[in-house]
Amino acid sequence: MSDPRHIKTPFYARFFSREHLLCTVAGPGKDVYLTFDDGPVPDITPAILEILAEREVQATFFCVGHNVVRYPELFRQVKEAGHSIGNHTFHHLNGWKTPPAAYVEDVNRCEQHFRTRLFRPPYGKFTPSQYFLLRNKYLFVLWSVLAHDYSRRITPDQCLSIAIRYTHPGSVVVFHDNLKAQENLLYALPRFLDTMLEQGYQFGSLGESLIIR
Repeated sequence: MSDPRHIKTPFYARFFSREHLLCTVAGPGKDVYLTFDDGPVPDITPAILEILAEREVQATFFCVGHNVVRYPELFRQVKEAGHSIGNHTFHHLNGWKTPPAAYVEDVNRCEQHFRTRLFRPPYGKFTPSQYFLLRNKYLFVLWSVLAHDYSRRITPDQCLSIAIRYTHPGSVVVFHDNLKAQENLLYALPRFLDTMLEQGYQFGSLGESLIIR
């Protein structure tokens, strides 16, 4: 199973102001914030939407701009289902391998197709320069639980175990809306939701009300 250090919030998040970066959401109840990265894509996105709708669960989809352009009908379905939308760059860029100006341009390019103040850097990787250039326009959203559904090194049961074991009130949980995660995701997601709901958890989306201005 994956190293717990790689399941929880990236260690470098501690060096950035919580005014502009979110990893958990404090609150009095048993609220959990479910997020999906990389979509929308055929086959996977509709399946996720169906699983969520069956349980009346809301989530946040961090969308890649290129996929939004390729699959506008899927993107419309996500929005019409009432889920929140976040920016995941236009080309799914690795911030550690991309110059700051090019990275910012790619992030802002998504605004030609959708507007949001929520931003998740792909792979969770960004530089201080990129952060300072974007922090007044976007809230950086990382996570407290990374389900590792994309990993070929874990089984669907292990993926489910990770998600259940590490989720607590206020957790921001990441699954992936992509083909690489398909097997683990479609097994673990419904079982994870059913387990959490049975334990009295509620799922919310990361809307504007949670953004610290």
